[in-house]
Amino acid sequence: QVQLVEPGGGLVQAGGSLRVSCVASRTTSGFVMGWFRQAPGKEREFVAAIRWSDGATHYSGSVKGRFTISRDGGNKTFSLQMSILSPEDTAVYYCAAGAVAFHPASIYNPRLYIYWGQGTQVTVAS
Repeated sequence: QVQLVEPGGGLVQAGGSLRVSCVASRTTSGFVMGWFRQAPGKEREFVAAIRWSDGATHYSGSVKGRFTISRDGGNKTFSLQMSILSPEDTAVYYCAAGAVAFHPASIYNPRLYIYWGQGTQVTVAS
């Protein structure tokens, strides 16, 4: 069993930056750690993922170049640094983890992640 806790989130002005983090109770090299988001009335969508073993990353097209996912093995933490934020980035952001094959056909599918954080609200004001 893995518990994921998400401190952080918050309110930021458009064009600004924000960092959200996820602390895991344990990690394993076989895990992929992901970030998803869900805006009101919309489905949960993939944002970014990182393979714990080697730090390989993948981003959705809507955030590539603006968001950076990273991991800190010593603190069992992975984070999402978000920049050039727009109101369209407003959503509840969820961290997730699981033994997911690291290719788009899998990492984009929320059903393949076993463990989830509680979600944290990110609001970008225009």
